[in-house]
Amino acid sequence: MRVIAGKYRSRPLQSLRGMDIRPTSDRLRETLFNVLSAGNPGALAGTVWLDLFAGTGAVGIEALSRGARQVYFVESSASAADAIRKNLLSLRIGEGFRMIRQELPHALRGIEADGVAADVVFLDPPYRMKEEYVTTLQALAHSTLISPTSVVVAEQEKKFDPGEAFGKLRRFRILAQGSTALSFYRLGKAGEKKV
Repeated sequence: MRVIAGKYRSRPLQSLRGMDIRPTSDRLRETLFNVLSAGNPGALAGTVWLDLFAGTGAVGIEALSRGARQVYFVESSASAADAIRKNLLSLRIGEGFRMIRQELPHALRGIEADGVAADVVFLDPPYRMKEEYVTTLQALAHSTLISPTSVVVAEQEKKFDPGEAFGKLRRFRILAQGSTALSFYRLGKAGEKKV
């Protein structure tokens, strides 16, 4: 596992063993960032990210490498949070992030209380915790953390569908790669056509 592009390009990242910590593959991460940047390498500069169920922190670190201003790593597992810290330390990243070791959606309320407005929210719960997709997406739909310009991305097993809509949060794209898929959401109105 490595950083794909940007300031820390090709630098290795530490992973963890076990089914619950399943880092987003290099290939899927590259696809995610290509979609979000729409071919513009500087498109993500200055953005604010929430990396939920952060695992090893690979997605948030990739965002920092590509110029994100701030990443909030939310992870309840002590061993995963330790892996994130080690990865940040190995890359000598000392600012532009905040580690939050709490369960969701409690962690979201704390970030919201700080007045954070996220440009991108990425969530990747352990696949066995299917209910966490619904709980987290519903919490985000009713949160001030996201705005009409925010993008929420859920990584899931291709055979699992987290859902089309959660309040005003609507899926506008789904992208499958191998056995995995990414669902892209944004705030919209009922009946709004997908793009």
